[in-house]
Amino acid sequence: MLILEELTKRFSSGLLAVDRVSLQVQAGEVYGLLGPNGAGKTTTLRMVLGLIPPTSGQASIDGLSVAKHPMLFKRNIGLVSASAGLYPWHTPREIFHYFADAFGVAPDVKFDRINHLADVMELDSFIDQRCATLSTGQKQRVNLVRALIHDPAVVLLDEPTLGLDVVGASTVFNYVQWLRQMQKVVIVTTHQLDEAERLCDRFGLLHRGKLVLEGTLDQLRQQTGCSGLVEIFLQLLRHMEPQLTTDPLRESR
Repeated sequence: MLILEELTKRFSSGLLAVDRVSLQVQAGEVYGLLGPNGAGKTTTLRMVLGLIPPTSGQASIDGLSVAKHPMLFKRNIGLVSASAGLYPWHTPREIFHYFADAFGVAPDVKFDRINHLADVMELDSFIDQRCATLSTGQKQRVNLVRALIHDPAVVLLDEPTLGLDVVGASTVFNYVQWLRQMQKVVIVTTHQLDEAERLCDRFGLLHRGKLVLEGTLDQLRQQTGCSGLVEIFLQLLRHMEPQLTTDPLRESR
């Protein structure tokens, strides 16, 4: 289980980016962390990853705190970002070996895991090509495998379908289903709300750093009277930002 307890980040400028966010995500659950630009999603993920320290509060995995055991904590997390960030002159196989070694994966385990993940994600036809020659969808598949090379308990997906076509996005959907079956803890951030409805079991809606709504889609419908995430999202913005127009098309007329 991943637990965030009163997680807070105030920057030196005075900006309160994340304001006492508390949530729990179980093994085998896909949690959608949603919100408009500037809501605090990325800052929250950076604290969970241990890239920036929280001002207060903590993140833990099965009682293992990121503040007290940062290296052990990071070994339990995999990240899939919108930007694959692959080394262009290395092959996917070389990248997998590099990251497996960095995470301390045993040599006898490493080869079997790389072969298994490459087979599941259908990388065999390009696993030994330089990454500079790969398509956007192929690079994202490499990114998906790299996040699992150390068999983490928690996988964070930050805008995983950004820039992908229908086929690439479908690969991400299948990957998330696979993570669920593997009983991983999964957090997804995305602006594609229709995709979030398909991917996630529960949702948390952030606004100005606060977790203002949380629950399954059915629970959010009951709380708001809205039918889908897009409508829920717009209603939230109108309630929290009264100055916004109720007609999103009016400004373009």
